[in-house]
Amino acid sequence: MESALSPKSIINVAAICGSLRKASYNRGLIRSAIDLTTNQSVTGMSINYIDISPLPMLNTDLEIDGKYPQSVTTFRDQILQSDCFLFASPEYNYSVTAPLKNAIDWASRPPNVWADKAAAIVSAGGGFGGGRSQYVLRQSGVYLDLHFINKPEFFLNAFESPPKFDDEGNLIDLEAKERLKSVLNALKAFTLRLNNK
Repeated sequence: MESALSPKSIINVAAICGSLRKASYNRGLIRSAIDLTTNQSVTGMSINYIDISPLPMLNTDLEIDGKYPQSVTTFRDQILQSDCFLFASPEYNYSVTAPLKNAIDWASRPPNVWADKAAAIVSAGGGFGGGRSQYVLRQSGVYLDLHFINKPEFFLNAFESPPKFDDEGNLIDLEAKERLKSVLNALKAFTLRLNNK
């Protein structure tokens, strides 16, 4: 099958944050990624933030006659129409958050709409910067047939000095923004590569 993407195509990125807080540092990473594409620091990408808060907790009793609740159907359509994914994954108890796992599971219900697409993960937090959540998410990706970029990795200790975020959770650290830019460029290149195989 001929790819729908070419190097000149605009890549549609679905951005999903595992934290539901508006001032979340991880959500701030997504806002910064969107800024990088809108101000042309990263070209050829359009990032759409997808709010996962309306999703009900996974319960297959909600699947009636092969149909999902409307919020789930809308979410699944957004995932299906995207070329690749950017996950901002905070770490809770050495793992991914419940809202993020819930979203992953809803979109994996038959037919799995994650399959055979590229993805990248960024995270901010204390200590290891959310890194353990990334390993758990990568494990899920194996079953989902998601293809995560391996390098560059992006873990950010949000509590080191100087401050990495402002009071509203916006990324202000210039070095971190450059690292985020590298992640987006790698995601773009890998997405084009997968679609031109």
